Amino acid sequence: MDTVPVRSFSALPDLIVPRRTIGGRVFDFSREVAVMAIINRTPDSFYDRGATFGLEAAVAAARQAIDDGADWVDIGGAKFAPGPPIPIGEEMDRVVPVVEALRGAGVVISVDTFHPSVAAASIAAGAHVINDTTGINDPAMADVIAGSDATLVITHSLAPPRTPYPAPSYVDVVGEVSAFLRERVALALAHGVPADRIIVDPGHDLNKNTSHSLELIRRLGEITALGYPTLVAVSNKDFIGETLDRERDARVAGSLAAAVVSILNGARIVRMHNVTDAVDAVRMTEAILGFRQPAYLRHNQA
Repeated sequence: MDTVPVRSFSALPDLIVPRRTIGGRVFDFSREVAVMAIINRTPDSFYDRGATFGLEAAVAAARQAIDDGADWVDIGGAKFAPGPPIPIGEEMDRVVPVVEALRGAGVVISVDTFHPSVAAASIAAGAHVINDTTGINDPAMADVIAGSDATLVITHSLAPPRTPYPAPSYVDVVGEVSAFLRERVALALAHGVPADRIIVDPGHDLNKNTSHSLELIRRLGEITALGYPTLVAVSNKDFIGETLDRERDARVAGSLAAAVVSILNGARIVRMHNVTDAVDAVRMTEAILGFRQPAYLRHNQA
């Protein structure tokens, strides 16, 4: 089936490098959106409450996500929320075996960590991406990425890792997030990370309140204008619960709406818990935008 010509769409970012090869997969982010599945090897993750803490459960969940259409699997061994530090060796023990088990599975493998040593061990085990939710809090992270073939996700957050930041305040949340990301991208470049191995994430709910997160989606085009593929992690977060008055298990519809609007405003990677629903929403959005053909054409064809 022939591809559909790309339609003109004002919110599409002017990407510095629209075509990326990540983990052996080629993504043309000028006309493609990647679905990143979330696998947490933590006993206290906010959404699954430890359901994938066990190694076998984590690997099985990752393989199911792949079967459900995920392009990407993101493995975390320590949640972002404030709390006592997780020993580095323990975090490695949580994430590295999952990476090893998924090596060669045909998807992008990323690890959510802010520790350079965990990042290095994960890359050695087969990870293709390091998802640093602290925005390179430790500059050594940039050195690890620069010395490898891995891609780096730079996320906006204000507080040091696992540190409370009550009542965050911004004069202009989008402008300040953009400035932070621009500064941290410059840091990564200065440490030798190539521009075509950088992704940015505005960090919805990370040291932000609900109004801030909604504003980031509404004005996401100002983030994508930085020129790097933009990841959004909106799945089942508190800003959705507060907006809709929905508890943790009733936020799927709101999460999909947030992801779709983010895509319309230029997001090209969406980090989601409910993979089947997310894949359908993303592929439908791609078809509406003219990025892909329908799976088949039958209705009123004869």
